Amino acid sequence: MSDGATLFPFLDDTIEAHFDEEARARIRAGLAAAAKRPVTLRANALRADRDEIAAALDEAGIAWEGVSWYPDAFVLADVRERALWELPLYQEGKVYLQSLSSMLPPLALAPRAGADVLDMCAAPGGKTSELAALEPRAHLTACEMNAPRAEKLAYNLQKLGVTGVNIMRTDARRLDTFFSFDQILLDAPCTGTGTVRAGDERAARRITPALLAKVTKAQRALLDRALTVLKPGGTLVYSTCSILPEENGEQVASALKRHRDCTLVPLAGALPEDAPARPATVQAVADAIDAGSIPVLPGGPEGTLTVCPTREFEGFYLALIRKAARP
Repeated sequence: MSDGATLFPFLDDTIEAHFDEEARARIRAGLAAAAKRPVTLRANALRADRDEIAAALDEAGIAWEGVSWYPDAFVLADVRERALWELPLYQEGKVYLQSLSSMLPPLALAPRAGADVLDMCAAPGGKTSELAALEPRAHLTACEMNAPRAEKLAYNLQKLGVTGVNIMRTDARRLDTFFSFDQILLDAPCTGTGTVRAGDERAARRITPALLAKVTKAQRALLDRALTVLKPGGTLVYSTCSILPEENGEQVASALKRHRDCTLVPLAGALPEDAPARPATVQAVADAIDAGSIPVLPGGPEGTLTVCPTREFEGFYLALIRKAARP
């Protein structure tokens, strides 16, 4: 590897099989640069606005930059997460430490006032709380099957001032079809290849063909259940923090073949003539993609988004799906 990045054989072989030379070089450079990834956070609009957080960071002597596609996002300079833990803005739930890439799925879903919104794999609550901050009048349900993780979810939501969320301690793959939702966020369990840092021996032991087989089976079941309980006319965002096509574009393409009443909504570029206009948060993301402010990898069904890992971004995948309305 000309860039000097050291990846473990399974990930290296998988990248080699799926991406062209230019994309491979970008991925390897991004995973190498991840060791110096800056701290990023989101102003929690339920407790503080952007200006208050900016002023608090200035007072604490912490340099920051804004993000063009999400005004509530901050990129911090020369500081570690630990330095924020003692600050009032952190202790009072006015900010949430979150990667830039993981802020994208709620923006792409664009929760609506009065809509029944499901976060299928919700713990530890970063995306659930972002959904609530984007639209406090949405009716949120959050699923988490693991009891300790569900407790962490409830704690974080309380700290962040999120109220009225129905937390279901259940396996979302077995969610009763009695329930139905206007909007669904499925941030699926995955291998986490987009979050790997070059030379990470723990990741090398964890990310194996066996793990890939396990998570792709779970992803398929979750997608099937999500598209089943999605109301006609509703929208779903499928996301992972992986860059592997088996977990991303291949999963989505396969699901769309099984659910013929569902279609992709492009996350960037031109929309079909008969498509409704993008909500403001989705348009901001689309504009950032078109402007190159969000680094994109090739591949996947057209209209979906694979974020290339860089110093600023984790590798990530998003697809926006709409279910046909009833005639």
